[in-house]
Amino acid sequence: MVIKNNQAPSALEAVPEPLPPRKGALAESGENYLETILVLKERRDGGLVRAVDVANELRLSKASVSRGLGLLKEKGLIHIALNGDLEFTPEGQKLAGSIFHTHQVLTVLFQEIAKVPLDVAERDACRIEHVISDETLQGIIKFLHERNLIV
Repeated sequence: MVIKNNQAPSALEAVPEPLPPRKGALAESGENYLETILVLKERRDGGLVRAVDVANELRLSKASVSRGLGLLKEKGLIHIALNGDLEFTPEGQKLAGSIFHTHQVLTVLFQEIAKVPLDVAERDACRIEHVISDETLQGIIKFLHERNLIV
């Protein structure tokens, strides 16, 4: 296959680079925990979400999730109530919302433009949401908005 776009790099121009760490970024697992808490809370209309719920949703061990949630607590992104309820700090709520918004935008892009099924779009969006730059995401949002695919 030949790409007929003079903006695409040739093999001589393309230089693979290691991904630079994003400023203040969490590990992918931490972002997944935040997003999962947000999704579970929305499903439950703001109801109680505990570590075991996150572990079950992500199909991970309770020990792994407990360790990850402890790191989120140390970073000031969540509070863990005495009854085990996971609550966001304002910063954690903002970050979780941003991660989920990126997931939604990418899912729409893959379904509407690449014409892949929802399950494939969701799976790929979940992987890419952790590494996409803000600049590229804003370009995708503009592209989708101009075509009335998002509001």
